[in-house]
Amino acid sequence: MSVLPANDLKTKGISAVEARLAVDEEVIISVRGQDRYVIMDLEKYNKLREYELAMAVQEAKADVEAGRFVTESVADHMRRVSGDV
Repeated sequence: MSVLPANDLKTKGISAVEARLAVDEEVIISVRGQDRYVIMDLEKYNKLREYELAMAVQEAKADVEAGRFVTESVADHMRRVSGDV
């Protein structure tokens, strides 16, 4: 993963990002020497989101199988999550 200083991004624009993405799948943008942001192809980002959602479904299924869930009305749920219990 290559690092692109924010100043290079400012002066060279998106062409600097495109040049880095031609070599690496992700580009880190550093601001004042600190890595702050990651830029990647939208297709890869969407794939990562799919993996994240699949993992959330797996975790939810595991919670249900382990009995870590609550059955309650919407009003009871709202009281519980807002701390008014």
